[in-house]
Amino acid sequence: MSPSPSSPDVTVVVATRDRADDLRATLPRHEGPVVLVDNGSSDGSVEVVRAEAARREREGLPPLTLLQPGRNLGATARNLGVRAARTELVAFADDDSWWEPGALARAQGVFAAHPRLALLAGRTLVGPEDVLDPICADMATAPWGRSPDLPGPDVLGFLACTAIVRREAFLAVGGFDEVVFFAGEEERVTYDLVAAGWGLAYVADVVAHHHPSVSRSPAHVRRELLGRNYLLTAWMRRPLPVAAARTARWLLEGGEHRRSVLDAAPRLPRALRARRRPSAEVERRLRLVGGDAA
Repeated sequence: MSPSPSSPDVTVVVATRDRADDLRATLPRHEGPVVLVDNGSSDGSVEVVRAEAARREREGLPPLTLLQPGRNLGATARNLGVRAARTELVAFADDDSWWEPGALARAQGVFAAHPRLALLAGRTLVGPEDVLDPICADMATAPWGRSPDLPGPDVLGFLACTAIVRREAFLAVGGFDEVVFFAGEEERVTYDLVAAGWGLAYVADVVAHHHPSVSRSPAHVRRELLGRNYLLTAWMRRPLPVAAARTARWLLEGGEHRRSVLDAAPRLPRALRARRRPSAEVERRLRLVGGDAA
């Protein structure tokens, strides 16, 4: 399926690594201009991207720009794509996700009507069966409700592969950071946007599709990685007693939690150098959902 002639003025930023088969299926589905950042693929992904870019040029479709930093930048590869974008809004997609036709045009209208909105979390449908991602159900029932100047429930988190950001706000908080590198990279960005007074909202009628790639890390490896990055984010943005208590508890628990702590340890000095004062609003919201208390 090709983008429509009336493509929205929203850039789609994709980061990929060694997923040529997924790109063949998803790249033709993107509306608007695309910036793809390749994290050092060696499986022919670059050739797939170049072929799609050439097709778009032949057919007069919005361009696809390929960026090749020459190494794996993890989640921070998306920052390169956002900086290269020439539109006010940027929609993230992974190599195994895409936005439903018309979704980005709807998002444009939502952002125009809500100037405090920095991030729109879309409704994510998973797999061929279009099953609602459980995270969306959580976002739809946020206990802190809905701010009158936002288009949906306030959220304290998002899925990077199905979120749309206001470019200036995303870059102002530094984008995704090298401390966590990959997995759970959304958390610190969320905290910083909230602390800066921006709004984040779940908008159910802006829909994205996610067909998880068969080329994925084992579940236990991802859990340990998410645990590591949860701790690193806590040391960067949460009250110190919260970060210390969770770290000590996980060490005592052993298993995956202890491995997450050990994996986090070499990155801890960098996390502490990136530390900022905790946000009172973030802490208030975390208390409402039973998060670690200071």
